Amino acid sequence: MTEDRITQRTITAVMIVIAALAFVFSFGNVWSLALRLGVPAPIAPLIAPMVDLSVVGLLVALRYLSLRGLPAEQMTAATRLMHFSGLLTLALNVAEPIAAGHYGRAAVDAVAPLLLLGWGAVGPQLLRAFHTVASAPAPSPASDEIDAEPETVADPAPAVAPLAEQAPVAPATVPVPAPATAKVPEPLLTEARSIAASHQAEHGETITPAQLKTRLGIGLPMATALHAAL
Repeated sequence: MTEDRITQRTITAVMIVIAALAFVFSFGNVWSLALRLGVPAPIAPLIAPMVDLSVVGLLVALRYLSLRGLPAEQMTAATRLMHFSGLLTLALNVAEPIAAGHYGRAAVDAVAPLLLLGWGAVGPQLLRAFHTVASAPAPSPASDEIDAEPETVADPAPAVAPLAEQAPVAPATVPVPAPATAKVPEPLLTEARSIAASHQAEHGETITPAQLKTRLGIGLPMATALHAAL
């Protein structure tokens, strides 16, 4: 920021010095020219200040607008008026030496007005350029992170595969439905009790469902239901 201010102030100082030198050079020349052309003596010294002050005022206005970033298209009228004032200063400076036949002096007197014209055109452009550079946004850290190349993430699949191979796989438990209890007819239950009692008395042990199945000639589910009912 300090460097920008120094640069802007340097350009402004150069423009002011050149405008002041143009005023100094032109004051005597324009006064002499006005007297040669018959302008009254009280008015003759006022012509040069009017032109030079116009140039200085326009330079100050253009500097202010240029530092605020105003586009050149919106300052066209002020720029043209400043150029016209600069050309008028040049013409008034060289007219009296040329009329007197002092061409070398005319060339020297033209230096300051020509520089004033040049700086009047270039100075505002430079100030606008400095304003654009100073107000340009700096790249944010977020954009740098976005532009950075993403890190390579290792594929977890190879690591998961050996773990899956080493982990013991528990056998799937298939639920076994409970056997449905068959409805036991009462006469069949009475006969089964008699057979079970006879078997107990004869062999000294409880009859099994398979033995009931054989003795009664029924299916195993029914024999099992009879054995549970006993």
